[in-house]
Amino acid sequence: MPTPDRWLAVWEAGARRQPLDRALLLFALASPDIPVDRLADAPLGERNSALMALRTACFDARLGGWCDCPACGERMEIALDAELLPEPPEGRAPVTVDGHEFARPSSRHLAALAANADVADAADALLLACARRPEALPTDRAALRRAVAAALDEADPWADLSLSVGCPACGHEHVVALDVAALLWEELDAYVNRLLDDVHCLASAYGWREAEVLALGEARRKAYLARARGDWGG
Repeated sequence: MPTPDRWLAVWEAGARRQPLDRALLLFALASPDIPVDRLADAPLGERNSALMALRTACFDARLGGWCDCPACGERMEIALDAELLPEPPEGRAPVTVDGHEFARPSSRHLAALAANADVADAADALLLACARRPEALPTDRAALRRAVAAALDEADPWADLSLSVGCPACGHEHVVALDVAALLWEELDAYVNRLLDDVHCLASAYGWREAEVLALGEARRKAYLARARGDWGG
């Protein structure tokens, strides 16, 4: 379990970074056994399942959020228990489609596509990047892209998690992407801001340094906060 000062350090390091960089910072926290220089090459499913395990252990197993129905505009609340998600992937074996081998997409692959705004071009570039022998792929790759995407989804559903949502107002069903890294970062941001409020309150009341406040166990910190705020009944 990360300590408060560790959470604070990760939050500070990622505050001004892009979402993909934040995801890798969180991945380093979730999987300290993986060398830092290899995190970007881990399959996305491995990264996402590790981040979800960290979120469940430290914050909440229940996932919540909001989305708008694309058909009628109805605002919908989404709630899901993490235990209902697929089993985490095992191994990093490539998938084979039509005799071609493809590695599972990684954070490094996504980083290389960041500047490509065209969806079709980006998908084709990802196909080539993941192919073990890109020179052997056919010139017309549209059908192959669809087949590889389906094979990767089956082999590793955690790489691109999504939920099927039905609108209670009009009945329209659509798919909502589940960005595990973004969800964990939101939890971290809320937690750190509460922690900073605690530090501010106790530093103002007792003159303690940040390190001294962070070193307190949560129960003791709450007890001191109650006294500092006058909420303690004696």
